[in-house]
Amino acid sequence: MNGTAGRKRYCGREFNENEVQLIRNIISSDPRLNRHRISKLVCEALNWYKPDGGLKDMSCRVALLRMQDDGLINLPPPLRKTGNGKPYKRRTSACESRPNFSIPASCFSELQLELVRNKNDSYVWNEYIDRYHYLGYKPLPGAQLRYLVKSEQQVIALFGFGAAAWKTAPRDHFIGWDQKQREKNIHLVVNNARFLILPWISSHNLGSRLLSMATKCLGNDWQTRYKYRPVLIESFVDQEKFKGTCYKAANWIHVGQTKGLGKVYWGRKTTVPKKDVFLYPLNKNFKKTLAS
Repeated sequence: MNGTAGRKRYCGREFNENEVQLIRNIISSDPRLNRHRISKLVCEALNWYKPDGGLKDMSCRVALLRMQDDGLINLPPPLRKTGNGKPYKRRTSACESRPNFSIPASCFSELQLELVRNKNDSYVWNEYIDRYHYLGYKPLPGAQLRYLVKSEQQVIALFGFGAAAWKTAPRDHFIGWDQKQREKNIHLVVNNARFLILPWISSHNLGSRLLSMATKCLGNDWQTRYKYRPVLIESFVDQEKFKGTCYKAANWIHVGQTKGLGKVYWGRKTTVPKKDVFLYPLNKNFKKTLAS
């Protein structure tokens, strides 16, 4: 395969054979290199940067793991047994399930969305998601924000926002952008990758109330952390498990459904459940911005 043939995409970036060989050379250049350092060196070598000028380190780490899964590279062992690509095994009494209860959404007092900012909050978020979200825990690629939703200092729900899907027909048709516009502006779309109300809580309208709170906070919080402001949020709702009622109630726009085709890695297609696609604009001129 030559340098331009056989391009494969990981985490929104195409890699050709020369670039994959460059990554192999970086890995083999020094046996003391760990995965974290390799990721930074790869970003620098490939000029892979975020819009704020920082290295796209998290996306690169996920891309390297997927390359290894596909047999393209051999990374050194992770420094921690619970590193990326390993099942999340942390279990604590603080995240144990509670007795079921039902309460009107209006009765939750002092609802607060707290950003995950430190290691302890991250452990709590990861464990709740791994235990009680149907997709479980896996690291979110790229730019991301995670929230713990609390009432009276108790966690009742969790949000995770991360990198948008590289392409999906219902969203792309609704926006009206072409391939070059999408490649240029995809970072302005954020994916609501995880939303979980803890399963022992039953509360009519709580989901839509929390979604409304999250969409009001996200733009400013993203701007503060990453120095740019997203204009659109997307979410994919599994049709076999959910009806998307809370998204509809929170005024998200249903733009269609996916075809049930997963990602393609080096010629291998995967299948996934069909999902409803919901969008929430954070800016009234979002289409003009994204299709510029």
